[in-house]
This record gives sequence, structure tokens and C-alpha cells, in this order.
Amino acid sequence: MNAACQSGWTPALLQVKLDYLTLFTACVLLALLLYCLAPPLYRRLGRGEPASEQPAAPQNSQPHRVISFLDSSILTATLVGALFFSLFILIPKTTAFRLPGDQIGYEPPQPIAFSHQLHAGEMQISCLYCHFGAEKSRHAGVPPENVCMNCHKFVTAPLGAVRAEDEQAKKEGRPPRRVISPELAKLYDALALNAQMQPDPARQPHPLAWTKVHNLPDFVYFDHRAHVHAGVTCQTCHGPVETMERVRQQQPLTMGWCVNCHRDVNQKGVGGKRVNASTDCATCHY
Repeated sequence: MNAACQSGWTPALLQVKLDYLTLFTACVLLALLLYCLAPPLYRRLGRGEPASEQPAAPQNSQPHRVISFLDSSILTATLVGALFFSLFILIPKTTAFRLPGDQIGYEPPQPIAFSHQLHAGEMQISCLYCHFGAEKSRHAGVPPENVCMNCHKFVTAPLGAVRAEDEQAKKEGRPPRRVISPELAKLYDALALNAQMQPDPARQPHPLAWTKVHNLPDFVYFDHRAHVHAGVTCQTCHGPVETMERVRQQQPLTMGWCVNCHRDVNQKGVGGKRVNASTDCATCHY
């Protein structure tokens, strides 16, 4: 199941990806627990008699050998060493621990490796140029392919690749060929375009299956219009998208996070303007 679409609430539990290291650590902890509890439990409950009335076990009996093994210093050192080793490797993975619904760091692959760092960062294209729905509707939306073609009808590859082809064409005494990057070829294929950037009647266009990154529960009403018109920057909720090669979730987007933001802007304003951001439950849940 898509991680961003997971729902449900598991009280008092943390959701963590179960991998081999986690399983190994759990086994080590279980072995340590048995190591600590097995000898006294056997001595006290082994024959259902009080500890003071239990007859001594023969030195060569199976229970005695088990207790001797559990009391050995070699086993102690092995278990302690295994525990420290697993914890040493597991501690950096603590970011995998998430409360249910917390998708910070969610960074799914997309059908085209679109770089926000290049478009929004280096080229400084406004977020609203592509996500124009944010000003007019609840949803910012994914830009249609024709918005991409406003530029990529002419820009078909990185500048370095185009210049390299020009230089090679001069050396070979021929006209330069059109260079198409592998990622932009996916866009042209989705639009069923031919080599002349014209619709190919023998092919059918198909939509690109983009994966949504920022998801809210169905019982939450969120409207981009109110936030954009109030002057809230995209980075407030989506993080520094202009620095991301692949978009990832930066903020928790939980109810507490949203309410605290509304309280904060009611005191400090947004961009020097006073605002009245509602904290009424019915604003988002109705």
C-alpha cells in the first residue's frame, strides 16, 4: 500500500518498518530476557515446590546443564555484544519511527524525474505558474502536460547536451540533430508526439501517473485559496521545494501543527498583515 495512503490509528504503538535488523534486535532482547529469568524461574517453579524445599538437581542432569550454560560468562559476553552491535546500527534508524499518519520524509519516485531545484530554484519559475489552481480552487493540482510544453516544445534537453551536439555536428560538417533527454522523452511519449513535435495519429496519448506527496485525511477540509490570498508562502507547508530534486514531505501536517500555525499568525500576522486564522473545529471539520 502507498505509504501516504495508509490510515488507521494504533493506540500506544509506533509504526516502524520491520527489517532484519529490527528482528535481530528483538531476538537479542528476548534472549537476554530468557537469560535473566530462566535460572531463578527454574529453581523456584521447576518442580512446583517452594524454593527452600526443592531437592538439589544432580550435577549431570539436563536442567543443571541448561542452568550452567545460561550462567556462563561466554553467553553473557555474546548476548551483551550482540545487543550493543544491534543498537549501534539501529540508533541511526530512529527516524523510521513514526506516529500513525506522520509522513515526514515521504519522497516517492515519480514517472518523470522532475527537478524542483532546477525549475523553482535555479530558473526561479513561480510555483503558481505550474500550480495555478492554488489561487482559484481548493487544490493546487498537478499541472497539465500542455503547461510543460510551453517551454519544452523548444527546450528538449539540457544545455550541455545541446552544445555538445552542436560541436560534434560542426566537426562532422552536418546540421545538428535534435537532442531529447530521456526524461523529456517520457513527456513526449505521454502526449503521443512524433519527432517533429506534432501529434502522431497512430498513437494514443496517456496521462502521467504522478504520485501525490502531501496528503490529508478525507475528514479534513483544506483550501489553498484562503492561504495563498492571505500571503502564506508555499514553503510554509511544503518546505524549501526550490532546493529539492525530488519533492518530499517536510512538515507533519497534523492538526496540532496547523492549529499552532493559526495561533502564531494571529499574533504575528502574515507578511506584515494582520490575519484572523480560525481555530474553530468546524472550519476544517464539518
